[in-house]
Amino acid sequence: MAAASQKEIISRLKKDLLVWEGFKRSDADKAGAIGMGSIEDHFPEKVFPKGHIHEMISYQPESSVASNGFISAITGKLLGNTGFCVWVSAARTIYPPTLALFGIPPEQVIFADVRTQKEALWTVEEALKCEALTVVIGEISELSFGDSRRLQLAVEKSRVTGFIHRNNPRTENTTACVTRWKVDPLMSTGHPAMPGIGFPCWDIKLLKVRNGQPGNWQVEWNGAFCHLQSTTVAIPQFQKRKTG
Repeated sequence: MAAASQKEIISRLKKDLLVWEGFKRSDADKAGAIGMGSIEDHFPEKVFPKGHIHEMISYQPESSVASNGFISAITGKLLGNTGFCVWVSAARTIYPPTLALFGIPPEQVIFADVRTQKEALWTVEEALKCEALTVVIGEISELSFGDSRRLQLAVEKSRVTGFIHRNNPRTENTTACVTRWKVDPLMSTGHPAMPGIGFPCWDIKLLKVRNGQPGNWQVEWNGAFCHLQSTTVAIPQFQKRKTG
């Protein structure tokens, strides 16, 4: 009895901590997984954190494309048939018709093309306050902790899910984002129905996740997340730099 009571107390405290840190789930959020396979086991309560800010970091053009593909795949799962997304960028590289590959009709996405990174950050923050939206995506290289905190406070009220794609940032500074990812492309596997062409394959690294477990997966996108390997490898959240 005593052991059972202790487990119940610990479980209740963990749930209370999630609420105190902003993990407030609606009934829709509690419905279950969004189809990311074993990746979702690494999130708090094994559910993708909706209504939070997620950070993607890339340094090479091919990694940037893979990151946008991964963001689009998750966004398609979140939008469904009724949701809407705003995609903000100072230099748009997305070709709207390709979003159909990720289950996103182009008419469900509003593209906001701005001139500077400062304008992009302001536009993202304002869009995140709009409760009529489901997802907001911002391509912003530099994001300070203060800026990320403002974005997180905005989604805690609106329950909109935000993705910040930082392409070639000066530094991987600390932010208030609930997750940090790096996505790199992998060689696709050929399919009989598509000779010479394969589905997109990604090496996905979850570098940090608040109250969760980092991990590494190799995934193929064929309309769903198909894991190329069944096991995941934990990634240290902090690595010491060599000096001297």
